[in-house]
Amino acid sequence: MPENSIHVQSLTKRFGETLALDDVSFDVARGELFGFIGPDGAGKTTLFRILTTLLLADKGICNVEGLDVVKDYRKIRRISGYMPGKFSLYQDLTVEENLKFFATIFGTTIRENYSLVKDIYQQIEPFKNRKAGKLSGGMKQKLALSCAMIHKPEVLFLDEPTTGVDAVSRLEFWQMLNRLKESGITILVSTPYMDEAGQCDRVALMQNGRIMTISTPNEVIRNYPLSLFSVKSGDIYQLLSELRLYPGVHSVYAFGQSAHVSFNDRNIEKEILSDFLKKNHHESVSITPIEATIEDCFMELMNTPAKEKTT
Repeated sequence: MPENSIHVQSLTKRFGETLALDDVSFDVARGELFGFIGPDGAGKTTLFRILTTLLLADKGICNVEGLDVVKDYRKIRRISGYMPGKFSLYQDLTVEENLKFFATIFGTTIRENYSLVKDIYQQIEPFKNRKAGKLSGGMKQKLALSCAMIHKPEVLFLDEPTTGVDAVSRLEFWQMLNRLKESGITILVSTPYMDEAGQCDRVALMQNGRIMTISTPNEVIRNYPLSLFSVKSGDIYQLLSELRLYPGVHSVYAFGQSAHVSFNDRNIEKEILSDFLKKNHHESVSITPIEATIEDCFMELMNTPAKEKTT
């Protein structure tokens, strides 16, 4: 068996003038929960469609469990589970009918592999006679995952599976992924939500078809090179403008009702910054040193010159 579950080297894909994937390379170990984090348009869906044999790359090497995505596409489809970003099950079929249909396609039955989807399916089994189109977002998500798992795949591809669902369903979904990981399944998941990165063994931060960095979530945060503060005042919009004028500021971004401000100098005097803001008529000023989040790291990488980025 190959050492890695997934091997991708110099993968490139264009759609006309748009470069969707730009020389992408990475490996995913067997049994790893690997995340692709990035905004819409970063190239995550294109990458997943190539890995699941639904789209041909322009150039590059792409193997799943040692199988070539072009030559061995039939074998890859038998050992892979795919949950696309858009709900794609049959909305006029019931929950149970959808699951039976996908089991039949792969030459198995619900009974044969029920133990694999039991923890997920039990949550929607009370609604097994309800049409899939009438389910809530979280329930649709659980049904789609059950259908992707019913044939006992070796590799599971989940393309933005939590987009558009509530916070509780997102949390439950990631708990389910961690349970699936314990069974030895390799899981690749893409998401635009930076907070979900911490649930992965490793993450690849993507932007404009390129991988900016690959590391563990803790290492990504640990490598953040700047001094970072959370700053609040009564007028967030005016605050952002004033902070960008402050000497030594590296970047300023809005995070909810506060601003995350980074400095190249790690010896920033909070009192001097506070006096600056008060002189500019800001009230109720609060300045707190903070640790970087994945999102802070992503924003910094976006503004790092391409030659300084490593994958």
